[in-house]
Amino acid sequence: MTDHFHPAESFVVVRDDAPGVAAIKGAVAAIGNFDGVHRGHRAVIDAALVRAKAIAAPAIAVTFEPHPRALLRPDEPMFRLTDETAKLRLLAATGLSGALVLTFDRAFAALSAEEFITRILVGQLGISGATIGFDFHFGHQRGGSPAFLAAEGARLGFPVETAPPLEDEGRPVSSSSIRAALTEGRVVEAAELLGHPWFVSGTVIRGDQRGRDLGFPTANLALDPACGLKHGIYAVRAQIGGSVHDGVASFGTRPTFDDGAALLEVNLFDFAGDLYGAVIDVAFIGWIRAELKFDAIDALVRRMHEDARLARAALARAPGAFPLLGKPS
Repeated sequence: MTDHFHPAESFVVVRDDAPGVAAIKGAVAAIGNFDGVHRGHRAVIDAALVRAKAIAAPAIAVTFEPHPRALLRPDEPMFRLTDETAKLRLLAATGLSGALVLTFDRAFAALSAEEFITRILVGQLGISGATIGFDFHFGHQRGGSPAFLAAEGARLGFPVETAPPLEDEGRPVSSSSIRAALTEGRVVEAAELLGHPWFVSGTVIRGDQRGRDLGFPTANLALDPACGLKHGIYAVRAQIGGSVHDGVASFGTRPTFDDGAALLEVNLFDFAGDLYGAVIDVAFIGWIRAELKFDAIDALVRRMHEDARLARAALARAPGAFPLLGKPS
């Protein structure tokens, strides 16, 4: 078992105009939503780290919660790659000194692009520089563009660097393309675009203990109802208290039994222990098959043994694959 938990002890999280903002003043700011903290986001973050090191300044992320789409398009539930906690843990493992989390509410959405720059980037943070993605827009009705930020930065005294589009074998590295891969169960492709396996976190809840009766005890997690991951069987790795364990997981509605609410059921190999109430991270390493309805329990059990065998093989081909996660202070 390997410890994949990488606390960033100096990572400071400041919200809105909290007094802690003094600790991150003068930083180089990587600005964006950063849903998934994928390779495209890492290019923006790495540019901030390089610039900050050159001028002996801290580097931070400036990000927004909830995701702007939740406010602007509330009738379209959003499949988020990372909730706020997961996003901050991934950011904490990048080497950044901290993050400013800005509450995206109606008042914030009404800020003009000019006000965002003068009030927050200059007035509140006194930034030494900014890095953004090529498609980053900000301010009321997305009125601020990368070119506008660069021009204002030149006027106000901070340099702006814009990361170009990133592709992987012709595929755009973007949150939307990663979501699209996950909705089709293509978790290996999603990991290639992310730069790390996609993962979820949750508190283990009590199920109906049917898996234990079938010889496959599971740790059960109720994921966000907007989670768009394809229902099916996956090879997974789960982190429990810093230790990582291989396993096989089913995400879906259990059509053989009850067709209930979607649930993630994780069977950990060679693990014994009571996990009820524990918070665990589950990373998706490989796709096994789609969810099926079985006419007989013995046929299901035979298939579960085969699923476990295939999951072990997939995990053996991906030794150590797991996201690097920090722990925001």
